[in-house]
Amino acid sequence: MYNVLFVCHGNICRSPMAEFIFKDMIYSNNKRYKMSCASRATSYEEIGNGLYEDARRVLEKNKVNIERHKATRISKDDYDKYDFIIVMDSNNMKNIMDILGTDKDNKVHYLYEYNADIGEIEDPWYTGRFDYVYDLIYEGCKSLFEYIDNLGDKDEI
Repeated sequence: MYNVLFVCHGNICRSPMAEFIFKDMIYSNNKRYKMSCASRATSYEEIGNGLYEDARRVLEKNKVNIERHKATRISKDDYDKYDFIIVMDSNNMKNIMDILGTDKDNKVHYLYEYNADIGEIEDPWYTGRFDYVYDLIYEGCKSLFEYIDNLGDKDEI
């Protein structure tokens, strides 16, 4: 099984949006045997807080299943648990590398690496553009899902 971790600054907007979008793709395509995902923050600012209301609104509007969510921070231990650690922007990349120290197994990537059309994913907490960010995350997750789905079973590689 391939384990994916989505990471953003506070784990209340972008990374949980990506987590729930990706989970919907996993479940609707019956790939629970092949993929799983979660999300984390790089900061301590929102730890314990739930999904930001505007993020919830855009997910509900797009009929994405939402689970209970509480913001958590990434730890060095997460590096060994996940095969793909997906960040949204260059600030997330800098912060995650400060936390992890190294990416010896080349697990840390931008979401846009799987769909170059989307670019860095802005933080809608600051911009208010939740619908726009949802579309970018959806397209990135769709490309990432297809990429992983085309990989052989993890035990085969």
